[in-house]
Amino acid sequence: MLAAPINPSDINRIEGVYPVRPPLPGAVGGYEGVGQVHALGPAVTAPLSPGDWVIPSPPSFGTWQTYIVKHQSVWHKVRSDVPMEYAATATVNPLTALRMLQEFVKLNPGDAIVQNGATSIVGQCVIQLAKLHGIHTINIIRDRPGSEEAKDKLKQLGADEVFMESQLDMKNVKSLLGALPEPALGFNCVGGNAASLLLKFLRQGGTMVTYGGMSKRPVTVPTSYFIFKDISLRGFWLQRWMNSDKAEDCRTMIDYLLGLVHEGKLKYEMELIPFGEFSLALEKALGKTWKPAKASYEVLR
Repeated sequence: MLAAPINPSDINRIEGVYPVRPPLPGAVGGYEGVGQVHALGPAVTAPLSPGDWVIPSPPSFGTWQTYIVKHQSVWHKVRSDVPMEYAATATVNPLTALRMLQEFVKLNPGDAIVQNGATSIVGQCVIQLAKLHGIHTINIIRDRPGSEEAKDKLKQLGADEVFMESQLDMKNVKSLLGALPEPALGFNCVGGNAASLLLKFLRQGGTMVTYGGMSKRPVTVPTSYFIFKDISLRGFWLQRWMNSDKAEDCRTMIDYLLGLVHEGKLKYEMELIPFGEFSLALEKALGKTWKPAKASYEVLR
């Protein structure tokens, strides 16, 4: 293994609060990552060679280790001319962004979407992928130290509008849109008040997709939104999609995303930490030594 990220869902699995739990005893953490082929068994027929970069696709347990032996069907060969941290992290967050943009509402150039948690890796990917297809993004971020810096970074990625939550404490938030159309689709990874603010932007018949709940607060929706605005609420869980018959689709999309990385059209912030300092990486991922002034993503290498 060359590199493997620490995702919030990895921590949830260890805590035992994730819907899918690794088999015990002997479970190893980590769900995605990139490795380099060291050796092949004599019965391997897949077009793999020592030195190739591979990722588990669909992802599988146990990427937080230095060597892994698994069946050839687990591995997908990926390009090695991108930074290894992008190959290690292409599956969970960028693929979530791509799938949500494609799956729920047919979006056309000129349409708009709204999202909270915009500084997250998924949020950054949504902004860039949407821009590539001519789709406008309205982004909501928390009020915190460094918010202005975060706002500027999202604008540099291609965000059309970035609002702090405190700016949206008003009745007619749509007056802030200017010439932008009312969004047909919203992505919620926070819950609580941040979800309520997102809903205020949606147009008649709009859809909010929830894919996370970082605030650990419920999504509360006024009855009038259902009756008079015909709002739809959906959920997205990448693992359920990947565990269907979409394995080949998944690999094709990962190749597409890494192609964008290679072309400089998709980027996001990460911090690389050596495998030997895994305890520091875990502390940072858990926020014990980390000041959240900017979006970060810990990748063990």
